[in-house]
Amino acid sequence: MKNEITESVLKKFADEYENDPVQKAVRRVLYRTKLNEAALVQENEGKIADRFSIDIKTLPVTNQRQSGRCWIFSALNTLREDTATKLKLEKFEFSQNYIAFWDKLEKINFYMESVIELADREWDDRTLDWINRWGVGDGGQWDMFTALVEKYGLVPKDAMPETASSNATRTINTLTNRRLRRFCADVKAANGDKERIAALKEECLNELYRMQCSCFGVPPKKFDFEYVDKDKKYHCVKGLTPKSFFKKYVDWDFSDYVSMIHAPTEDKPYYKRYTVKYLGNVVGKKVKHLNLPLGEFKKAVIDQLKDGKVVWFGSDCSPFGDRQGGYWAPEAFDYESLFNIDFRINKEDALNSRESAMNHAMVITGVNLDDDKPTKWKIENSWGDEIAHKGYFVASD
Repeated sequence: MKNEITESVLKKFADEYENDPVQKAVRRVLYRTKLNEAALVQENEGKIADRFSIDIKTLPVTNQRQSGRCWIFSALNTLREDTATKLKLEKFEFSQNYIAFWDKLEKINFYMESVIELADREWDDRTLDWINRWGVGDGGQWDMFTALVEKYGLVPKDAMPETASSNATRTINTLTNRRLRRFCADVKAANGDKERIAALKEECLNELYRMQCSCFGVPPKKFDFEYVDKDKKYHCVKGLTPKSFFKKYVDWDFSDYVSMIHAPTEDKPYYKRYTVKYLGNVVGKKVKHLNLPLGEFKKAVIDQLKDGKVVWFGSDCSPFGDRQGGYWAPEAFDYESLFNIDFRINKEDALNSRESAMNHAMVITGVNLDDDKPTKWKIENSWGDEIAHKGYFVASD
């Protein structure tokens, strides 16, 4: 084998390391100290204090528990502010479980239609392999959320509360995907027999619908809406349906909103909209993103905040964060000095190399402006109120 690691190379590296007193000291520190704690930059933490020039008053945070439904929680948190204001409510949540139920069922159908379309491909075909590898999960996008609300409406949390399975989705997701991958194998074995494939689909869809009802509950068709407002006045509106509830208490026209991205990659010129072919839930609905330069992207967010409207957003929340401290800030961590390695990577290269990707959705509720330029942002998370600033985070610009 050519260019293998040789003993002489290892000796050279070892000698250089042993003669480096800084790295010896780092090793001593890291013996009992976590990496992110050792890299903290004291002088920069004060720059991300929880204070903002634009700070929209919002409701207490929600908690998605052990599930990946952040996009549903954050989208409903965006909608609920108008509803709570109209009804003079101090606390209010839509049922996240209701939307998640229909999302799962629609994703199951979306998966089935996708593998039926690709049934003549080899197992290692990149597209079919990607669909089977990811299967049906909890994640999603803004356009996937709006497709569900337009089709199924909304209900208050009391109408379809959380269950043990909705709060911790790993097991039901595993079982759902096991059954779906068997469906894929059965479809391939059917060799294009349309009647056989249709029967296989109906059988599998029915089985997984039953399993969802057992785990998440049965979505209500009609319900009564009870609430007590800030003035301690009791209200009860009877005989609502999910669609009439949405129309009466939300009534957003989702076509008024555009999902923006900042993707500075060569294959995505700005001022165009993009989609991903096999990404979605409701068959026939597409996820679309308008790609904008970062300056225009930020301006649109700031303009919406100035108008008193919070902003749903997706992000890569994995690096440079402190869950208990309640912030995300690259300048608060100095890994470069710790290891004498340049870890910097620009956004284009990070996206192309899969170093970075959207993995969490939240709500922007405020921004601090200095000479009209943002310095930090206030974020409503859905990880409960026992962390950060009662569940609210700060992100440096």
